[in-house]
Amino acid sequence: MSRRPELAALDWDHVRVFLAVSRAGQLASAATRLGMDVSTVSRRLDRLEAELGVHLFERTREGTVVTAAAESMLVAAEEMERGLARFATAVDAIETTAEGVVRLTVMPGVADAFVAPQLGRFRERFPRVRVELDASVGYADLTRREADLAVRAMRPRSGDLVVTRLLETRSIPMTSPAYAAELGRLRRWSDARWIAWGADLAHLPVAQWLTQQVPADGAVLRTSHFQSHIAAAAAGVGVALLAEPYRSVARLVPVATTRALAASLQALPSDPLWLVGHRALRNVPRVAALWDFLVEVLSAEAARAAPPLVGGQ
Repeated sequence: MSRRPELAALDWDHVRVFLAVSRAGQLASAATRLGMDVSTVSRRLDRLEAELGVHLFERTREGTVVTAAAESMLVAAEEMERGLARFATAVDAIETTAEGVVRLTVMPGVADAFVAPQLGRFRERFPRVRVELDASVGYADLTRREADLAVRAMRPRSGDLVVTRLLETRSIPMTSPAYAAELGRLRRWSDARWIAWGADLAHLPVAQWLTQQVPADGAVLRTSHFQSHIAAAAAGVGVALLAEPYRSVARLVPVATTRALAASLQALPSDPLWLVGHRALRNVPRVAALWDFLVEVLSAEAARAAPPLVGGQ
């Protein structure tokens, strides 16, 4: 009759005793190594022999001698021991605290203005986490683990991903305080100098709005470099169409308008910002730490953004 049902429930502690006695050659020495008393070691050997139906040791005055059956089992028992060690190592390798590298991809404007300046605070909270920040317009493929987290303007529709909306903000016309004072209340958008996006970003909602409202020659500067956009607006080169939170990044103010522009103001694009991660990584401590931090700081930026000035007389 097969013993397989009993062997399936074989107690590792009994096998451990078997190995210790085989190596020590004496019950007393094995007991010392195992931190047990001799009677406990003897009882466990008896139980193992009963479970296996095999005589394992000859017990003599000089010690214990392995039988042929026991000798044939030693290799398998040692493999069990090594397997248990590998199992313990794998458990130890599971991350229980926030440490290691998190790869984060963010569009350049958000990365420069709102994420990178806050990473010092993140480092203070989680000194063992290292962030690799990719500030580019390209989309890393999270399903292929090209990044761990992404801040995006578009919500993904496929992949085993988790998504949360960080904020939703409107774009408003902004410029330097000096140029805003010079303009006064605009009656026509064409009365202002404009900073527009380059042809490669003509598909953006803000670029399309500007094309509809302002003649092509109304743009005194075109650039797809976000920092240049902000810097030019802050210097009074012209008016830029920027999301509300950028008021806190540079000394920018909304452009005042009359009621004649109220309808076009209501048509200004409103864009959400999404935080995206792979489902398998969401609760890994280092990834969860950065996820929660980004939700905190970017939500705070949205709360600080003042509503746009939508017109007067």
